[in-house]
Amino acid sequence: MTGNLNPIIPGFHPDPSICRVGEDYYLVTSSFEYFPGVPVFHSRDLLRWEQIGNVLDRPSQLNLRLGREGASAGIYAPTIRHHDGEFWVITTNRDDVMKGHMIVRASDPAGEWTDPVYTTGAIGIDPDLAWDEAGTCYLTWSIPQGIAQVTVDPATGKVLSEPQIIWAGTHMAHTEGPHLVRHGAYWYLIAAEGGTGPGHGVSVARSASPSGPWEPHPANPILSHRSTNHPVQNTGHPDLVELPDGSWAMVHLGVRPRGSFPEAHVNGRETFITGVDWVDDWPVVVEDRFDVPEAATAFTDDFDAPRLHPRWIAPGVDPRSFTTPREGAGVRLSAGRLPGARDAERLLAVRARDASWTVTATLPEGDAALVVRIDDAHWVGVERQGGTLSARAVIGPLAQTLGVAEGVPADHPLSLRAVANTDQYSFAKGPDDIQLGYLTGTEFHTLATVDGRYLSTEVAGGFTGRVIGVEALGADAVLTRFTYQPQPVPPTTS
Repeated sequence: MTGNLNPIIPGFHPDPSICRVGEDYYLVTSSFEYFPGVPVFHSRDLLRWEQIGNVLDRPSQLNLRLGREGASAGIYAPTIRHHDGEFWVITTNRDDVMKGHMIVRASDPAGEWTDPVYTTGAIGIDPDLAWDEAGTCYLTWSIPQGIAQVTVDPATGKVLSEPQIIWAGTHMAHTEGPHLVRHGAYWYLIAAEGGTGPGHGVSVARSASPSGPWEPHPANPILSHRSTNHPVQNTGHPDLVELPDGSWAMVHLGVRPRGSFPEAHVNGRETFITGVDWVDDWPVVVEDRFDVPEAATAFTDDFDAPRLHPRWIAPGVDPRSFTTPREGAGVRLSAGRLPGARDAERLLAVRARDASWTVTATLPEGDAALVVRIDDAHWVGVERQGGTLSARAVIGPLAQTLGVAEGVPADHPLSLRAVANTDQYSFAKGPDDIQLGYLTGTEFHTLATVDGRYLSTEVAGGFTGRVIGVEALGADAVLTRFTYQPQPVPPTTS
């Protein structure tokens, strides 16, 4: 077995794009229906990453939809580049797809980005920006027929040429996610093929011109884990970066399925890294180049800062629109969905990032719910109304109360656990078990346990992963502490 088993950015962070400025690396990923959009990460070593902000963090930049119809819409496949002293991000909002791709820029990627301009007439997904030596900017993106391209003024979004299909890909389906990279005498078109599922892979072509004609790599796909037993699957959607010493690396997405057949993945598509060597002017993937440590994912938030940490997201709406800091610590959550309702309205959430984890939320005032969610038709959680706690599951058209506890004081935190399943020899096991309960001191009281396959992409569909969040039910509530703690994965059984 070769390659890294640990993602550099775990949890639902797909479609990575990367650039380097001096010793600093910057990376962005897709965010789909969640606000704010396009998380931005920084690293100095390519292995340890910190989220420093979000590109699209105000309503003037980002239009999203609530509800089941908004699931897996929103922001698709951004590209980040640095040119002439500015950072540029181009992406597609599926909710505004007919406007064209959206381009924003900033002098500081951790600061404020501009309102978007749109590439009117260039319609599709997965856009890329690249500049040649003369300063001409090329917009390259995916359409059903293959990879399309125009020249563009990135400052205004104005399309300067007629769209042309420059590459139809290889024999695989769904040629998408293009990036143009210059190395030596050639331009390289690196793309995803095979669909973002078990057939996913990385293909490459080269040309003396950024517009082609393109010569395909003789060994395409240069990366794919399809039809293997590698624990990281669905590998694809790559981007390349040159290191200061002249070596190269590639970031790409992958998933970590678990459980018995058919395996399921729950935390969405995550970001991984490999090395790249150049052999006969072709990139060759070196999967074991980097020794990736487990990411530091644990945190406790007492909400004592003047603004929310950039990790906090909400489906369809700006989380700042329904959270109000309290004096000292804690945050007041404006009323969200009614008790018994299915669809989230004001869910303050974070991405699940580990195979096993425990989350606790302290809510001393008001009725509230702590849920783990893929979308509005696939979630489980603990709901508190007065002194009554209920464990609830919504799976497709079904909604059921699984357990109840009466007379639980409000100072007992709500709690959820995900316990990874490593038993590969039982057809009765999903990827994990989700335990719904509450705490008294350090003791976890379980109200119900749910098979985690019902909150997997294989069941729910779509392009996202699990998030864990808190919502006030019917009236305002107060959240004073939220703790996310990864747990050791149980040993493999046989």
